[in-house]
Amino acid sequence: MPKIPAMQAVVEVLKSEGVGTVFGCPGAAILPLYAALQADGGIEHLIVRHEEGATHMADGWSRTTGNVGVAIGTSGPAGTNMITGLYTAQADSIPILCITGQAVSSKLHQEAFQAVDIVEIAKPVTKWAVQVKEAAQAPWIFRRAFQLAREGRPGPVLVDLPLDVQKELIEWDATIDAPLPVTPVAPHGPRVERALDLLLSAQRPLILAGGGVVLADAADDLRELAEYLQVPVQVTLMGKGALDDDHDLHAGMTGIQTSQRYGNASFLESDLVLAVGARFGDRHTGTLDVYRGDRVFIHVDVDPTQLGKVFGPDLGVVSDAKLFLRALLAAAHTRKARRQPNGWVTRVQHLRRTLTRREDFDDVPVKAPRVYREINDAFGPDTYFVTAIGLYQIWGGQHQKVHRPRRYQVCGQAGPLGWEIPAAIGVKKAAPDAEVVGVVGDYSFQFLVEELAVAAQYDVPFVLIMLNNEYLGLIRQAELPYGMNYEVDIHYDAVGTDNVKIMEAYGCSGRRVSAPGEIREAIEWARKEAARTSRPVLVEVLIEREANTPHGVSIDAVTEFEPLP
Repeated sequence: MPKIPAMQAVVEVLKSEGVGTVFGCPGAAILPLYAALQADGGIEHLIVRHEEGATHMADGWSRTTGNVGVAIGTSGPAGTNMITGLYTAQADSIPILCITGQAVSSKLHQEAFQAVDIVEIAKPVTKWAVQVKEAAQAPWIFRRAFQLAREGRPGPVLVDLPLDVQKELIEWDATIDAPLPVTPVAPHGPRVERALDLLLSAQRPLILAGGGVVLADAADDLRELAEYLQVPVQVTLMGKGALDDDHDLHAGMTGIQTSQRYGNASFLESDLVLAVGARFGDRHTGTLDVYRGDRVFIHVDVDPTQLGKVFGPDLGVVSDAKLFLRALLAAAHTRKARRQPNGWVTRVQHLRRTLTRREDFDDVPVKAPRVYREINDAFGPDTYFVTAIGLYQIWGGQHQKVHRPRRYQVCGQAGPLGWEIPAAIGVKKAAPDAEVVGVVGDYSFQFLVEELAVAAQYDVPFVLIMLNNEYLGLIRQAELPYGMNYEVDIHYDAVGTDNVKIMEAYGCSGRRVSAPGEIREAIEWARKEAARTSRPVLVEVLIEREANTPHGVSIDAVTEFEPLP
């Protein structure tokens, strides 16, 4: 068998695992891997401005492709800078691989320059963190890393490479090598039959589709099952897009923040919930005694440790979401259990028509729901949206429509500020012909804003729509009651930030709007400008400084700033 540099073998493994783009920042301790990447030329590399940005780019790339995204950094602080990205990927079950350089093996016990035990630091936020101690192990460890990242509940892994190990030669023949198999977890037949029994005996059942449905590419199976059994479907925040928001059986979202009124109402009227690939997160459930009520719960998850973690379900099923939905549909076909639209479906559709929130505000300053109405009207169903944490995540969950899986990408559990810009870069590199839109807040925008330089350098265009409530310019008639129109006199001071100028500083462009009637035209300008310049373009919408969002401690006590009918 031929002898080749160990890092050449690693690059061959990356390519065969389907990695076409990686994101990273070179440094002395990782240069042998970079030399192998450069010599091979088969993998595109984007140099980032901060290693955390690299992890979020790999995250966005992974959420779009379903494959394992890769981020690379050198030793010491490069690895510690990646921890937030690893945690984000772990929290949302996203398969990414972080590769770190390391000081030479003989110096690791001597507190050498930038020699940190990144494996121990990363273990709590990864599925596997490992240091390659023998060069001959390198390709096998990387094969196992990809297998682990994909199998069961997907998630992040970290591989640490000492500099001396990277420089060695090993015996390796890529022509007789292949990825390690990943076998999806199939459901136990009797539990599928019991789940169908419970579902068919319910009078007001709901299917709750979590992020696991999206990750398993099971959206078509979900829709087919729901239509066959005529069961309304709700989604979690991570599950947005699992069923088209405009589908007749879509029943909205339940929660104390990212929810719809009709979602909470239909959930409270249900008598059975079939949760597939959902975690029962606290912002979804609120107070558990209200959430549980007298409802029957069937919990399906690929990770057996998720069953019973928040509360004990009436039936737990360990399974890949796609395989479970297919098995349940097959069992229903065998029993000829097809249903026609019924009174429960009619009731859910009535709630959906009547328990809505206003979006047609013409107020100045702009009210956030109006921004989302403009977004929904402007962009098509195949647009990829990237958004993060804060009030705008709540508004997005409440108002933004999603029509396809993997088109609404949000850092749901960890919620790192600044995620949107690097994640949007990853999404655009994964889907270069698609339109990508980042919906951001003025505060989050300023974290990792330096990654705009990466997008400008590598011609990565996308639109950023910012909801800015941190300006201090409402001087004239500022004390008028909530909801009344008043003149706007905008200026920036020590607290406010000129975000358009920030865009220009990175070679990008932007436009600021302060009235509802200006939003749509500015969005259309930004779309054309992004295509023309191949760079990010900002639409900054100045919204009211203090705005309410419906939220509360339980789903039956949600605080609304508009009265319920």
